[in-house]
Amino acid sequence: MTPSPRYMALLMLALLLMLASGAACVRSTDSVDSASGASQRAIQNKGSDTLVNLALAWAEAYRELRPDVAIAVTGGGSGTGIAALINGTVDIANASREMKDDEVEQARANGIEPVEHLVAIDALAVIVNPANPVNQLTIDQIADIYTARITNWKEVGGDDAPIILVSRETNSGTHVYFLEEVVRQGDSGNSDIFAPQTLLMPSSVGITSEIQRNPYAIGYDGLGYVTEHEKLIAVAQDAGSPFVLPSVQSGSDGSYPIARGLYMYTAGEPTGSIADFIAWIVGPAGQQIVADLGFVPLPQE
Repeated sequence: MTPSPRYMALLMLALLLMLASGAACVRSTDSVDSASGASQRAIQNKGSDTLVNLALAWAEAYRELRPDVAIAVTGGGSGTGIAALINGTVDIANASREMKDDEVEQARANGIEPVEHLVAIDALAVIVNPANPVNQLTIDQIADIYTARITNWKEVGGDDAPIILVSRETNSGTHVYFLEEVVRQGDSGNSDIFAPQTLLMPSSVGITSEIQRNPYAIGYDGLGYVTEHEKLIAVAQDAGSPFVLPSVQSGSDGSYPIARGLYMYTAGEPTGSIADFIAWIVGPAGQQIVADLGFVPLPQE
């Protein structure tokens, strides 16, 4: 018996619906698989502006080695990266300071156990305009300058001119480190703050621009960001100690008194692609990039 035209039409419609449904399933599965794969391999990396150039260089070099691993790098400051780690929105938080106790507690309250990874060392440079005749300062003098106990360059051997204070903004880990270790000289009982006339800059570029523009400005920045438009100040721990210029060598051997660690923080011990990436960073290839960019590499065994 020959099937009726109506029967054949219904059969064809059913076959078309089955094929469409199958194709949709394939597309949906591919999308999930693709998204899942990307989610597993993509590394979200955010935080310190001091570290951002290093992090970008690491990401670019690692992508050549592991093209299957995507690494998204953004700055915003150490506080921004740490906040993102606490909120569970990044894989790695870059920080130019250690996490504070209250930040660790906030993370734990969200079920996150921060794990610290030392990835480089930075000699934090004190900088002035090249026309400024002052070449050296003690930590005490720098603290007195930034709290406005010293306000004129003639008080430290310079010209009779007011000192213009330049700093990173408060969300910067560099700002926090300089406040705690230089202005307050590592004394937890010291409540000194930056003088209210201090110019707060959102980036290293802002500091460089102000130092270049104003012969009586003083600032500070990571050694890797210092340009030919700025003069390095030799720093002594106190009046009885030697004055030392910041360099890779003096930061590495500890003779320069304002050296600090640069960190990556993860939520728990890293595994998989994140663990591999951090292991590469602290290894010879990653640390060569640290040296190439003017920071201080970690000692290699």
